[in-house]
Amino acid sequence: MPFREPIAIMHSLPTLPDFAAFQAWRADPSQWLPAALDIARSEGLPHADPKPFLNGTNLVLALDERLVLKIFPPMLRAQFVSERASLSQLRGRLSIAVPEIVRQGERDQWPYLAITRLHGVLGAQAWPGLPEDQKERVLRRIGETIAEVQRAPLGELSTIEPRWDQLMRRQIDGCRARHTRLGLPRKFLAGLDDFLAAAIPLIPMDAPPVILTGEYIPENFLLGQETGGWQLSGLFDFGDVLTGWGEYDLLGPSAFMTAGMPRRVRSLFEGYGYAAADIGPDLKRRLMALMLLHRQSDPIRHICIEGWQEKADDLFELAELLWPV
Repeated sequence: MPFREPIAIMHSLPTLPDFAAFQAWRADPSQWLPAALDIARSEGLPHADPKPFLNGTNLVLALDERLVLKIFPPMLRAQFVSERASLSQLRGRLSIAVPEIVRQGERDQWPYLAITRLHGVLGAQAWPGLPEDQKERVLRRIGETIAEVQRAPLGELSTIEPRWDQLMRRQIDGCRARHTRLGLPRKFLAGLDDFLAAAIPLIPMDAPPVILTGEYIPENFLLGQETGGWQLSGLFDFGDVLTGWGEYDLLGPSAFMTAGMPRRVRSLFEGYGYAAADIGPDLKRRLMALMLLHRQSDPIRHICIEGWQEKADDLFELAELLWPV
């Protein structure tokens, strides 16, 4: 009897009814790892030492020390489009590392990217233990990186939805309901409408757009130890990129990292290109409004200033607390 090659079994990805079902299915890597490894084999990629990443939104698998496979469910195809376009636009344009696309494709309507793996310590792990002078230096470097990203041409990202004016209108319409649901203290809710009415005219709606990640936060960057201490070494996760007014990207580090400390605030803003004199009342009100309108806005859980709810009596005072100089 002639020898026959064993028939390769193609592992399929499922059709899931909604995002909650996807999250439940994703939580058990044994359900999706065979399909992920099958994709790697079909693309001729190494996969001898696979390690699933359980945090994040999509299916993410380190194939080895050099490559990562990222698979997007059909309901999050927009994140695939955003990530692919962002990595293409930023390649070679930044002074820190971002992943490079090695392969791209689709399996059962689930698009995927194989990208280079960045190395370093996740910011969320390293940041709390950094000495204060190194925190200031990292914040300055984050400001510089935001500015570098925003100097890159939009390319395919020029068609990303929603447009800035659409996003702002949608966020304004839902702002009070959102923050009521999330538990913003009554004293801040009481002045919310008046604050927004005064601050929204300060937000440019039709200025030339720039690339926004919306998430320059410790979970999305890597740090490395070099001579003189810790340095920003890599930036990843571009699935939520949009385009719009550049100051929007100062909000993540302002909420999670500057902690209302003047030197940290100045370091971030000077890196971005603003002098201390630029951090005046109009900028603070605009930033406070943008923080309330951010797609992921949740002051209760995101503002990292101990006791901030007792230290400010209204949104104007909260803006002063967040951005002192």
